Amino acid sequence: MKNTTLCYIEKDGAYLMLRKASRKNDGNDGKWLGVGGHFEEKESPFDCVIREAYEETGLTLIKPKYRGLVTFVSDKYETELMHLFTCTEFTGELSSCPEGELCWVDKPRVKELPLWEGDKVFLDLLDTEQEFFTLKLTYMGDRLIGAEHRI
Repeated sequence: MKNTTLCYIEKDGAYLMLRKASRKNDGNDGKWLGVGGHFEEKESPFDCVIREAYEETGLTLIKPKYRGLVTFVSDKYETELMHLFTCTEFTGELSSCPEGELCWVDKPRVKELPLWEGDKVFLDLLDTEQEFFTLKLTYMGDRLIGAEHRI
């Protein structure tokens, strides 16, 4: 099982979103996501999300908030455990991203973008008062067939 992070950086009622560029063997082509990526050896979830956010945006996260664990199960991809964060405090200047286009998107408009269906489930959970949650998303191909939420 692979471990990844994903962070929704927020400023002025908008999330910083990444439209993934087309890459070989990347199922995220053309999808909009938060920022994040794969763990490196000896990294904690916090180490990983801070490093990945900096590499993809040029921003240094201050006090990212650990919001959830999302397990992705698929007949097409390796099982993934994603550590989900939000962050409202950061320093630095936004830079270009080697993985695609970065854009601030008003939170109410985010779900209008081309997203994975499961992302809409955890985006709704991020909008609740719930401090931390777990979620299991099951995909058949690119179609969401199950979403199990636990507190």
